[in-house]
Amino acid sequence: MDKYVIGLDYGTDSARAVIVNARTGETVATSVKYYPRWMEGKYCLPSANRYRQHPLDYIEVLEGSVMEALSLAPAGTAANVVGMAFDTTGSTPVFTDETGTPLALLPEFADNPNAMFVLWKDHTAVVEAEEINKLCSTWKINYSAYEGGIYSSEWFWAKALHVLREDSAVREKAYSIVEHCEWMPALLTGVKKSSDIIRSRCAQGHKAMWHPGWGGLPGEDFLVALDPLLTGFRSRLFEDTFTADKPVGYLTPEWAARLGLTTNVVVAGGAFDCHMGAVGAGITPYTFVRVIGTSTCDIMVAPCEEIGSSLIRGICGQVDGSVIPGMIGLEAGQSGFGDIYAWFRKVLEFPLRQLLSDSELADRLAEKIIPVLTAEAEKISVEESSLIATDWMNGRRTPDANQLLKGAIAGITLGTSAPHIFKALVEATAFGSRAIVERFRSEGVRIDNVIGIGGIALKSPFVMQTLSNVLNMPIDVCRTDQACALGAAMFAATAAGLYSKVEEAQQAMSSGFAKTYTPQTELVDAYDRAYKRYLELGRYCEATASL
Repeated sequence: MDKYVIGLDYGTDSARAVIVNARTGETVATSVKYYPRWMEGKYCLPSANRYRQHPLDYIEVLEGSVMEALSLAPAGTAANVVGMAFDTTGSTPVFTDETGTPLALLPEFADNPNAMFVLWKDHTAVVEAEEINKLCSTWKINYSAYEGGIYSSEWFWAKALHVLREDSAVREKAYSIVEHCEWMPALLTGVKKSSDIIRSRCAQGHKAMWHPGWGGLPGEDFLVALDPLLTGFRSRLFEDTFTADKPVGYLTPEWAARLGLTTNVVVAGGAFDCHMGAVGAGITPYTFVRVIGTSTCDIMVAPCEEIGSSLIRGICGQVDGSVIPGMIGLEAGQSGFGDIYAWFRKVLEFPLRQLLSDSELADRLAEKIIPVLTAEAEKISVEESSLIATDWMNGRRTPDANQLLKGAIAGITLGTSAPHIFKALVEATAFGSRAIVERFRSEGVRIDNVIGIGGIALKSPFVMQTLSNVLNMPIDVCRTDQACALGAAMFAATAAGLYSKVEEAQQAMSSGFAKTYTPQTELVDAYDRAYKRYLELGRYCEATASL
């Protein structure tokens, strides 16, 4: 009898549940649910780069997506689900009480954004990140060494310190801190103490400076020197971390009933979406996997003996077991990708929203903006446009994190059109991708092939062909549009004991590729020249960022 697993992928705007045949990899049902409070814009302040999500959003879409997926699956599927696993955005931490409950689930904090999960794209902690970097540079141990040497405002300790400084009520109640990908498994398996939460090797290694070489988390003396407000948190957090192929526990009777499953369902450890997505896409050593969405996350794995003691500058961490257990996981990425296209669309939407009283008509017209821009931009040759842009509208993640940077567009004339600008923005996101590839290669990391996953990879030939041309490399596009959820399903199958290791689950459950983009050789030289202009504009923007 076939066994099934559920992969749950928590993205920025929505979560999806996939039910997968663990033997064949066939996805038998999928459900996508948007976070209700998030979609209303609650608890966020984009002008201040504040992005918070309520834990109730996560709980409600969990129930809704799993129940809907089961209703779409063949009869009898629920009784044969044996495992489930979660991936989430990250770093997305929240303060908890001693029971491990996020503070926003307590009545007195129900509407306090500082008591909620601080989403990955929240950049309110720029000052704190800079303080961490300064202290790391002078401390006896450089705790950022395995984080690429630069700590980001998108990460665990910067966000925690910012909230502690800003909110006395949270400061007085906070006992510990948990990442979203760790809280979901703990919730479903009935953990009642924060000290019993299984901690993610992926999350803590890449974002919290956890490393076995210095005994786990940064020392108490370092954290207190950073700010006395962090006193005691280290001892109330954890010592060890675990890879996501390990079982955390079983569904509690309450959650089994709420989800329509049995208490025989094994819950695997959690990890970040892009790391599990890379597994779902079929990552192997020397493969550069691009998870392309609102932002990008680039994932690679390398044998431990090849990386050795090498420290790769300016990336988002190198962690043993963060992607595939037994290998070093390497992470990079861009803070803005699809978000940049969405921003430009909103700029062009503004007069529609102001001048049309029919909101449904405005919605229909707005949906046509990107397709029309794409069709026109494809007609513009590389040499025809004088425009060049950077991709830093949401700061820069890699290479060399700097969330103070802003985007720029140069070369505008009175003949510049909206399609010219859109083409420049697409090229900018491709140039940012190339900068990451060149950093890996300059640090001695071999890249043999590229895999693209996510909605943009599947739905935008213009973007993907531009990316292939700029990288001068073929790009395989993963067939499934739910690679992250499929990767989570692979971890669920491994944790449930259906496979002895993740690589076996990959081989059995892979979706294969839908398309391969190859460079248009006649355009490669032109894009090389344009890339040099991108680097020149970037240097100017960095030099003047503080002016």
